[in-house]
Amino acid sequence: MSVLGSMWTGVSGLKAQGEGLSVVADNIANSGTTGFKASRAEFTDIMSRNLKGIDGGNQLGRGVRLAAVNPILLQGNIDHTDRGTDLAISGDGYFQVKGSQGVNYTRDGSFLFDKSGHLVTQSGQKVQGYMADEKGRIENRVGDIKFPRALINASATKEINLELNLDSRAVADAKVFDANDPYRTSDYATAVEIFDSQGNKHVMNLFFNKGQDRTWTFRGLVDGKEVEGTPLGQEMAQVIEGRLQFTEDGLLQSQETTTSNFNFAGGAQQNQQINLSFGDAIATGGRGEGTKQYGKESDVIRWDQDGYSAGTVTSLAFNDDGVLTASYTNGQILSLGQILVAKFENPEKLFKTGGNMFKESRDSGSPSVGSPGSSGRGTIMAKSLERSTVDIASEFVNMITSQRAFQANAKTVSTSDELLAEVIQMKR
Repeated sequence: MSVLGSMWTGVSGLKAQGEGLSVVADNIANSGTTGFKASRAEFTDIMSRNLKGIDGGNQLGRGVRLAAVNPILLQGNIDHTDRGTDLAISGDGYFQVKGSQGVNYTRDGSFLFDKSGHLVTQSGQKVQGYMADEKGRIENRVGDIKFPRALINASATKEINLELNLDSRAVADAKVFDANDPYRTSDYATAVEIFDSQGNKHVMNLFFNKGQDRTWTFRGLVDGKEVEGTPLGQEMAQVIEGRLQFTEDGLLQSQETTTSNFNFAGGAQQNQQINLSFGDAIATGGRGEGTKQYGKESDVIRWDQDGYSAGTVTSLAFNDDGVLTASYTNGQILSLGQILVAKFENPEKLFKTGGNMFKESRDSGSPSVGSPGSSGRGTIMAKSLERSTVDIASEFVNMITSQRAFQANAKTVSTSDELLAEVIQMKR
């Protein structure tokens, strides 16, 4: 009966608008939720029958139903915070976290460290990222972000890189080196720091003597008390000796170490292997860059070495690449891990599980994980949080629209009821 049909059509409108109003209410309720994405109700009509078969036109509708609730994946405003573990994603992608219910994804970067040192969400799920090795190099190994080393182990020096200028105006063989009077019997002297296997620091004085044919002999001496087997009364002990040769243009032609004797006292590893590099020598296929021999005062351009003593953590911080970096009391700054970002082909189809979490669904596609900023993934912003994308003004307009539509559908039902009452009166 058509009057009854119009009543049920109105009922379908009441139901759909009520569900739409629920979506609006959910958006408003989450207007302050970190990383929340507003949703929109999508409606579709219901067809009952065709009045003229398959000829088209003259079709009678029977109302409306809620077809879908889709998230609107806009970038939320990113607010700066003073909390070092607050992170926000600018662009596409989600943080990957792991808990008792498996792997989840979220845009909520309000993380914190738990008592075991894991970086976790507010609900305790562990944030996933790329791990770093003992030297702080980021590897493609996924695991829980954690700072496991409150005390980092000491590391012995293995490599020293030096870049100098040795004065070409020095007279060849003018001085004969004497370890008991090294400063006055050498053409140039400088010093570098090195560490033994126990993290003890030693100062190695380097002395240079110019020889014939643009060659220089270098010798490294440390305090005699710091080297095993040093005779009593000998102040300095030689631990390394080698030779440098330069081209007519002053470039580094070759370098070689002739003796090496790094046997530090105090139980440190004996015969410690240290490579002393003065540059990219031409004889080994290089371009002669690094140490040079020019007609100006001998001087150190730069130097570095890779050893360090033991140290404890003084501070932790994320940078804008999502790398967690720790500063230690020994001056070392090491990377501990890097936040990874997961991207989906169809993120609108991710399955909400509550608690600002999503799960992969069949229609969302599989996650493509990688470092922030790579292959279209968003970048990480440290000390920041992404706010909700809910626009209160728009939601109020949607709420008014839903309210009026609900009232109109209710009027349709009441009008149909009045018509039915008239039909019943006809029987009397």
